[in-house]
Amino acid sequence: MAAPRKLEVQGLQSGYGDVQVLWGIDLDVRPGEIVCVIGSNGVGKSTLLKTISGLVAARAGRVLVDGREVTNAGPAAMLGAGVAQVPEGRRLFGAMTVEDNLKMGAFLRSDAAQIHADLDRIYALFPILGERRRQDAGTLSGGEQQMCAIGRGIMSRPSLLMIDELSLGLAPKAVEILSEALLRIRAEGLAILLVEQDVLAALEIADRGAVIDRGRVVLVGSNKELEHSPRVREAYLGLV
Repeated sequence: MAAPRKLEVQGLQSGYGDVQVLWGIDLDVRPGEIVCVIGSNGVGKSTLLKTISGLVAARAGRVLVDGREVTNAGPAAMLGAGVAQVPEGRRLFGAMTVEDNLKMGAFLRSDAAQIHADLDRIYALFPILGERRRQDAGTLSGGEQQMCAIGRGIMSRPSLLMIDELSLGLAPKAVEILSEALLRIRAEGLAILLVEQDVLAALEIADRGAVIDRGRVVLVGSNKELEHSPRVREAYLGLV
């Protein structure tokens, strides 16, 4: 019996105006799995996440969550379906405190006691955020802001977390902390779809991956298969 799919993307096409970016993307994510989407800048990785979440309209193809079609359902409906996205650039409210930014992730929830418990969970996952909970988010370092953005996503209690460019512009130590945190929440059953330019960082924590080039999936496989693929090693790792 096939493993259940948290997310299925079938033949997805989208773009902006007269420009088509995605040309028939197929991928899936299972519960408790990290799937990475890797590729050079400008090949359609971010557009893929935006199309899944409904920020960019799909022109063809389907998006399914837990077997239910949600194509073009829109961001609010996707959040209601258990899909949260951490956008590229983090998009925090810089003049609001860390804790208030985290609470924004729970704006659809009314279970006050559980919201408080989930805040404690985020602070256990990222202790530095607990230390700085009353500090304005705009004064945090880049790595701390990414921790806050991921925490905000988790506060919606998603079953699938999509992260656009986890490591962009961050110090290696911050990337290490973030990667360890993703492995911890993955072990709790959360499915993660990770878009990443840093191929090594992505493959280090992913279970499976897909390589996108010019809006098409050109290679899929386990993290080890992609890591040892001559195509990936030459094009993205600078190795032969």
